[in-house]
Amino acid sequence: MATLNSSNSLSSTFYLTGIPGYEEFHHWISIPFCLLYLVGIMGNCTILHIVRTDPRLHEPMYYFLAMLSLTDMGMSMPTMISLFRVLWSISREIQFNICVVQMFFIHTFSFTESSVLLAMAFDRYVAICHPLRYAIILTPRLIIKIGLAALLRSAFAMIPLLARLAFFPFCHSHILSHSYCLHQDMIRLACADTMFNIIYGLILVIVLWGMDSLGIFVSYMYILHSILRIASREGRLKALNTCASHICVVLILYVPMIGLSIVHRFAKHSSPLIHIFMAHIYLLVPPVLNPIIYSVKTKQIRQGVLHLLFPTKISSTMM
Repeated sequence: MATLNSSNSLSSTFYLTGIPGYEEFHHWISIPFCLLYLVGIMGNCTILHIVRTDPRLHEPMYYFLAMLSLTDMGMSMPTMISLFRVLWSISREIQFNICVVQMFFIHTFSFTESSVLLAMAFDRYVAICHPLRYAIILTPRLIIKIGLAALLRSAFAMIPLLARLAFFPFCHSHILSHSYCLHQDMIRLACADTMFNIIYGLILVIVLWGMDSLGIFVSYMYILHSILRIASREGRLKALNTCASHICVVLILYVPMIGLSIVHRFAKHSSPLIHIFMAHIYLLVPPVLNPIIYSVKTKQIRQGVLHLLFPTKISSTMM
């Protein structure tokens, strides 16, 4: 009976991994991670503050940008505590229930971010192809519905996948490959038939990311067709410039996301450092770079950031 209880207790505890082979440098490695998290949180909070407080930015494009900032933080922040617990040698242990909750937030917000990028592509399509109907089509009510639909679609899609984990026995090493929990990482430790999770997870990736990326591609085909019909070269460049930030953000999300999926499915026996490197790029790069890209490429956001940093100088130049 004591052995059984010990086994059950062990099955509810997993062990996170830092940077294998570099354990003695974990405290130093934590410094750049800490800086990246701070930059990501401060950048996205700045975007949210500017959009909320500047009446000129109460437009569909900037509402979608605020949604992007929220999903960026929702995707990266659940990993922060467990990552620093490992790097600062506080504890490598994580309970099964906490692991599942962490997985839910990471995967839900990554799918939601993909949907928000599709909504932003639709916003650019309406702005360029139907500018006179822009305010009529993208009403505040529709924007709220789009945001809720993106979040609920992703959350409900994850429930069957994660609910099955509660019925799996985990009789392997209980050592996860990362400093946080991913579904792909956990199911390889299960001593059960995980075919449903593998197939369902693959279908989710194909359907959700596939539909979103196809929608983005189709939107840009219409946008490009409309831009080529603009007579002046300056007009074409101006229209393309309004899409540049969004295209960069799409690439920043999808390239690491696809890379991580490929590594987990087709490069299982590759170096653990490759898995860890790809996983951290997938979660940290979008929240860090997205606010920077929009601050540099979008005049209104750039002015809002400058006004926050130098309020007196900006006010005097505007008078």
